[in-house]
Amino acid sequence: MTPRPAAPPLDELRRRTSSKWTTHPDDVLPLFIAEMDYQLAPVVAEAIIDRVRASDVGYAGDSGRVGTVFADFAARRWNWELDPADVTLTTDVGVVIVETLRAAIAPGDGVILMPPVYPPFFDLIPEAGGTVVEVPLLDVPRWRMDLDGIEAALEAGARAVLLCSPHNPVGLVHDAADLARLADLAAAHGAIVVSDEIHAPLVHPGVRFVPFLAVGDTARNVGVAAQSASKAFNLAGAKCALTVATSERTRAIVARQPEEVHYRTSILGRAATEAAFAAGEEWLDATLEVIGESFDLLEALLARHLPTVGFTRPQASYLAWLDFRDTGLGNNPGLAILDRGKVALHYGPAFGAPGRGFARLNVACAPDVLTEAIERIACVVDGTSGTAT
Repeated sequence: MTPRPAAPPLDELRRRTSSKWTTHPDDVLPLFIAEMDYQLAPVVAEAIIDRVRASDVGYAGDSGRVGTVFADFAARRWNWELDPADVTLTTDVGVVIVETLRAAIAPGDGVILMPPVYPPFFDLIPEAGGTVVEVPLLDVPRWRMDLDGIEAALEAGARAVLLCSPHNPVGLVHDAADLARLADLAAAHGAIVVSDEIHAPLVHPGVRFVPFLAVGDTARNVGVAAQSASKAFNLAGAKCALTVATSERTRAIVARQPEEVHYRTSILGRAATEAAFAAGEEWLDATLEVIGESFDLLEALLARHLPTVGFTRPQASYLAWLDFRDTGLGNNPGLAILDRGKVALHYGPAFGAPGRGFARLNVACAPDVLTEAIERIACVVDGTSGTAT
């Protein structure tokens, strides 16, 4: 039986060399980056170790079995029937986005994104030769794509949409109807949709996730999906992501990418990804259960210690989008929380203008760490003058 995921003690975690544990001094609790503290799934760890024992750490010349095992995973989890031949590999989701856009748009074309959104999106678009066009999410009465705003931006000349699905940082799982309308809008304006679905395996129990390419023929014709095991199985440093294109038009876009794009995949990442999608679901389900308990704890801690901080429970992932606008900590509350509370959160303004007054917190840690972090943050909030800056 797969052991229940757990975070090692802090002194052991601080021996890790990832940026989560080396960016700040040891007196800081690092809850800023989207990396879980839990131990790797045993099947994933063994797959990597097996390749090292075999001295098989050369170039990954093909996709191996990843297309097949991912197609099986997608069918089981999301009822998405996918041809394994439509899956190709590269380094990470950022590369999927950049190289797909580079092959699909003309220099200077507008690319729509929806803040608050994953901060690197603001840099990936110009790296691909595009121009950022912001159409913020609607937040009343709940988070939702501003489809009318997207339509206006497409009518004004934008030729691509960079979709975050599920949406980071708010944890929104988009409705199938909204995705279908997005596909129709893109088709009507000759645009492409690049759907970053890195958080899809982390959709919470009882929530239905619909892959963009599973919405219908129109979505398949306009969309390219970026998938990866990296967030769900904590494999960001292993460097393997999937480009999924399921129509003649989008396959041609992927085919225009340089061969080197596909050759950059890590062979260790490929092995880990195969193991994760083929045999890691028991561990994944247990991890989602633990994450759910962490959100239960967070809600209780906020009610007890930080009643002025707004929070809507996400539908996916392990990231909490916290609203500090009523606390007096100003546009970037994470600065005071780091300086005076020694808790590192991801600064809200990095997610775009709608992130002012917010911060993102990672709950994929031990309960005692989460508890101490909220207690420290509460001391910072209680010590403010109440005057926003």
